[in-house]
Amino acid sequence: MLMPPGCMACRGPVDAPGRLCPACWAEVEFLAPPQCACCGLPFDYGIGAGATCAPCAARAPAFDRARAVMRYGAVARRLVVGLKHGDRTHLVPALGAWLVRAGAELLDGADALVPVPLHRHRLLARRFNQSALLARAAARATGVPVAVDALRRTKATPSQGGLSRHQRQRNVAGAFEVAAERRASLAGRRLVLVDDVFTTGATVEACARTLRRAGAGHVDVLTLARVVFAD
Repeated sequence: MLMPPGCMACRGPVDAPGRLCPACWAEVEFLAPPQCACCGLPFDYGIGAGATCAPCAARAPAFDRARAVMRYGAVARRLVVGLKHGDRTHLVPALGAWLVRAGAELLDGADALVPVPLHRHRLLARRFNQSALLARAAARATGVPVAVDALRRTKATPSQGGLSRHQRQRNVAGAFEVAAERRASLAGRRLVLVDDVFTTGATVEACARTLRRAGAGHVDVLTLARVVFAD
């Protein structure tokens, strides 16, 4: 009675924790087929099973498939920013459940969830890695283990915000590594990279490339939100 549940995005009244109010729910565009079979880019209409978008057809990404819960709009931004910079970690169980639903095809048969790592300096400042929290929430629901130390960020790269696609690619080039003692445990494995937002794909591309060089057999990407540049 003293602290009634609030909408995860606007904090307006809802009937139970971990929900959106009707107004915020109506603003969210959850992503589902038809979409690119590779990167998950939403299509306006179906063009056949296994169809890929033009960028993926021209140059296959380092990952095998990518899926996201929702388009990065106003509500998604409030959720992501609230989690990352507002310490709203109480959102994680609900967001993790959304990840599991959106990534069911990726999680089926996966050997491990690999959160995109933060550099130790940023981790110290933020006190938690939001990608690791999301991965752990998905792990609790699916039983797929989290390999939280599979990837390390070795460069304290500047924020990706405001950078172009090519600037983002240069920013994260050589920023990740797999520790020598972890290579054997990743060899031939089906891995699912977990992150909060897929923007240009530069970060998850760099991570997937690093995991493949370490011997991973299959690398998918699962994110909470995805930027659609047509927006």
